Amino acid sequence: MKTDWGPVFVASVLFILLTPGMLIQVPGRTRYVEFGNFQTSGLSILVHSILYLAFMCIFLIAIGVHMYIGS
Repeated sequence: MKTDWGPVFVASVLFILLTPGMLIQVPGRTRYVEFGNFQTSGLSILVHSILYLAFMCIFLIAIGVHMYIGS
């Protein structure tokens, strides 16, 4: 039985990359885009959540990322 780990992998990578303030923050506190400031705001959380949903839909529905593990 093969299990599809594509959605799990995509969700984990996007969660790490799109955590507000970790690598990038849109909108930032002082500029529109800030890098690695480890701070966040409510608007930034909303923007990153919308980006996360959009990228998940693109990678899982439009592109169809699949990774099968098992025998």
